Amino acid sequence: MNNKILNKYEDIEGLLFDRWFLQYDFPNINGKPYKNNCGVMVYNEILAKDVPEGWKISNLVSLIESTKTGDWGKDTQQDKYNLGVNCIRGADINGLNGKGKVETPLRFINSKNKNKILKPFDIIIEISGGSPIQSTGRLTSLIDESFKRFSNPLICSNFCKAISLVDNSYFYYFIGLWNKLYKHNVFFGWEGKTSGIKNFLFDAFIGKYYVAIPPKVVVQEFYKKIHPLNRSKQNIMLQNRNLQSLRDWLLPMLMNGQISIRDAEEQIAKIFEQ
Repeated sequence: MNNKILNKYEDIEGLLFDRWFLQYDFPNINGKPYKNNCGVMVYNEILAKDVPEGWKISNLVSLIESTKTGDWGKDTQQDKYNLGVNCIRGADINGLNGKGKVETPLRFINSKNKNKILKPFDIIIEISGGSPIQSTGRLTSLIDESFKRFSNPLICSNFCKAISLVDNSYFYYFIGLWNKLYKHNVFFGWEGKTSGIKNFLFDAFIGKYYVAIPPKVVVQEFYKKIHPLNRSKQNIMLQNRNLQSLRDWLLPMLMNGQISIRDAEEQIAKIFEQ
């Protein structure tokens, strides 16, 4: 049931992004679909298409304030490597998005690198890895509720990069746009290869890829609609994690007769009450 809800939320987010930012039927000043109600469209030579009047044409780097490189640290605490963190790898991205397990390893990084610790509204992008049929560039993101799923501060691995936006009003617009580009295999054209590993040419891409950027008033309204869904998604994913942990603990005890079915049902009910 929880996974069906997560899929439904994802469908809603995708449909709303398409309607607002691809079909240009975001609400106009009267709350009606912009393009379908004679909203002014202007041809842009850079994009070679019509875009809503007043939208800025710019590269993606204009939306990004800063980046954080990854770290791998040590597997045990030693000397200056004394800051325990959970490390997000490319392998964890699907799980962080609610599609599989999250098994972020415990690592110890140099305390001088605490500036690499991730914060709410950071966006994590896989920059190395992929496969012949899967490009690099997969994305996940963090909000306040995301951190409840972890017992330590978070960083990303060396195969990922974290970005922070200039204005978090654009958080869900950026995520929706990036996911569309990934889905349409755009990033395959921005990959290099060293030592047999594909590398996403991130800096080149964000500097040279131009898009139509909506006014702040439009993305603010989009944010208001998507953020409550994302908060709910994060809480469901936390619940799923707790259920998985409880299953792994209860199943051996049930099989050994150390606990009754009724006791197991009571433990499960407690998670749904949280």
